Amino acid sequence: MEALSQKIKNTIIDVHDFPKPGIVYKDITPIFQSAELSNEILDTLAEHYRGKNIEGVAGLESRGFLFGMPLAMRLGVPFIMMRKKNKLPRERYSVNYSLEYGQNVIEMHTDAVKPGQRILIHDDVLATGGTARAAANLIHQANGVVAGFSFLVELSFLKGEQTLSEFTDEILTFARF
Repeated sequence: MEALSQKIKNTIIDVHDFPKPGIVYKDITPIFQSAELSNEILDTLAEHYRGKNIEGVAGLESRGFLFGMPLAMRLGVPFIMMRKKNKLPRERYSVNYSLEYGQNVIEMHTDAVKPGQRILIHDDVLATGGTARAAANLIHQANGVVAGFSFLVELSFLKGEQTLSEFTDEILTFARF
């Protein structure tokens, strides 16, 4: 996985002062320009989670959908969309949370997770952990179980992984900065 981590790091582009001054944004979009790298990431994710009793994959809007949905397909489990406020049409659970530079709300349909169902939460970047914690709280509202978290990138200096350890110790990250 060390070689894959380095490929990811070499592909990501730093964008300074986005979305506001002082932030160095890790732009993962160049990863999607390489079918080979994207498939290597998906193959590694699927191999890692096969046999770990994952019963669903939750992807966080919007970039968590990009690997979350194909991962669910490769594992043969349902994909659960977690979206921003008022984007889902039916009855839903909601959680307010803090970002590293603001506030937001994330929602999930109330019938998306069954009680006891083991859900892997996937997103592109782990920063402060606020979005991933909100996703875990949505899983708990539905009486589901957080089976793990997976991320392409972690901004280690923000210590987001520490805020997720109360849910599970299964936290996979490909590239740490």
